[in-house]
Formats: sequence, C-alpha cells, structure tokens
Amino acid sequence: MTAAVSKKKSRGIGYYLKQDWQLWVMLLPAIVYIFIFCYMPMYGAQLAFRKYDYAKGIYGGDWVGFKYFTDYFNSAMFSTTLKNTFLISLASIVFGFPAPIVLAIIINQIRNSKWKRTLQTIVYIPYFISVVVLVSMLNVLFAKSGGVLSDFLKSLHIVPGNANLLGQKQYFIWMYVGSGIWQSMGWNSIIYIAALSSVDVQLYDAAKIDGANAWQRVVHIEFPVLVPTIMILLIMNMGSILNVGFDKVFLMQNTLNKQSSEVISTYVYHLMAPTTGAPQFSLATAVGLFTNVVNFVFLMLTNYVSKRVTGSGLM
Repeated sequence: MTAAVSKKKSRGIGYYLKQDWQLWVMLLPAIVYIFIFCYMPMYGAQLAFRKYDYAKGIYGGDWVGFKYFTDYFNSAMFSTTLKNTFLISLASIVFGFPAPIVLAIIINQIRNSKWKRTLQTIVYIPYFISVVVLVSMLNVLFAKSGGVLSDFLKSLHIVPGNANLLGQKQYFIWMYVGSGIWQSMGWNSIIYIAALSSVDVQLYDAAKIDGANAWQRVVHIEFPVLVPTIMILLIMNMGSILNVGFDKVFLMQNTLNKQSSEVISTYVYHLMAPTTGAPQFSLATAVGLFTNVVNFVFLMLTNYVSKRVTGSGLM
C-alpha cells in the first residue's frame, strides 16, 4: 500500500502528458490562446513604472517607480472613480446576484413542462440583446418626456414628476443595475437550474410526507444543493469587483450624470483617448494595474472566507 502511494506521488508531469496526450492536444489551442492574449501582455504592465516615450516605445522610457500610482492616488479622480465603481459593483452584487437564484427556484417549482419552457424562453431572450440596443431602449423607455416607463413611474409617484432618470446622477446606479438584472437574470439562472436538476425526486416526496411546505422544501432541500455553486460564482464576481462593464457605462454616460457614472474603466479610456492633450499611457496602465491588484485581493479574501464558512472554494 505504501509503495503504491509512493509510486503515485513520484509520477511527474511527463507521465500524465504521455498517459493523456489526446486530452492535452485538445486543450492545446486554449492554452496557446490564453498564453498569447492573457500572459504575454502582462509584460507591458511595466509601462506603469516608466515614463512613456514615443520615440523609445513601451519598454524604452525612463524608470519612474510608483510615480503614476501616487499621481492617481493624489488626484481628485481617485475618490470619485473608486467610489462610483464600488457602489455600482456592490449594488450589482447585492441586488443582481440573488435574482437568478430566486428565478431558478421559481422555475424549478413549475411542474407543467410547457409553461416551464415558455417562461424560460421569455427570461432568456433579453440576454441576446446587444448593449447598444439595450441602452437605446433605455433612452426611449425612460426619456424625461414621453418615456413609457418613466411616465408610469411618475404616475405612481415612485419618482418626482420632473425627474430625469437618465440625466440625474442619483438615478444612474439604479438604471444600470436594474437594466442589468433584467438582461442577464434569465441567462444566469441556467447554471442554478442545472444544479437543481440533480436533486433526487424522492427527497421531495419524503419531505411532503413529513409535512414540509413549499418554503421548507426550498430551504432544506434546494438551497443546500445550490450553496457550492453560489459560492463559486460569488467568488468569481468578487474577483472582478472593480471591473464594471465599460461599454454599458460609457453608452449611458452623459454630462449630466458623469459625476456618478465616471468609473475606473471609463476614466482609463479618457486617459488613453483624451479630448484635449496627449494620451497618458503610463498613468492609464498604472490605474489598470491597481484595479487588477484590488480584484485579486478581493478574490483571495472571498475564497478564503468561503472555504472557512462553507467548505467550498476555487482552490
């Protein structure tokens, strides 16, 4: 027994490459893709520590250390972009993350297969709407005057009669998060529905015999099955907490709501493509590197807490 375990431990990567070479060949395109587009660009991160020189290129500028990090931390945009990014991400996680879980549980309660497929189709469709079309829909439906949904909210006195839902800074986060939930809730529920499909039907029958109602069956049967999946997806979401989607924010951004819509990703874009002056490549790289470091810290911290509390984690 001991000799067998020792032999198994002594096997190197060469053994597994030879043993499962067909699987490695299938995996090779993905490895090459990740190496070229994810790992090779990391070498360019040194631009965050150099003063960009157009004549010398990315790797030829003078070394300035943490100068651009300090410039960003001391700038007025640091607190603004960090606060806006955190608020949007936090609101997206607090309100957007549980939505597909609740939807998956609701769909799983439907026993009529025809109605179940119909509901799933309806809630999946918004995911296939492009961001450009989605923002265009928001501009039409929530226009200050004549917008169907904005007039409806005003008629119910949920928002003031003179509210500009797309132009006032206090409404930007809710418009962003709400439209995101509507668009992605159905698609994100697929993985939870798949997890619920693994529940043994006999558990439901046994619970009914014991007198458990629908809510008790959800709490004691379905939710425990979803916990490992929930924690994995939560860790992945926390690992990109500062990566608020650039495209949607940029398209929804205007001069009226910019105070609450200027996030780190749009700020980096404005540094790289300024309306006036030269592009600040080094500062933009420093801001991007800072974002990735913070995301990594949140990823590791959430993974650690998840493993300690639930026993589930990425590693």
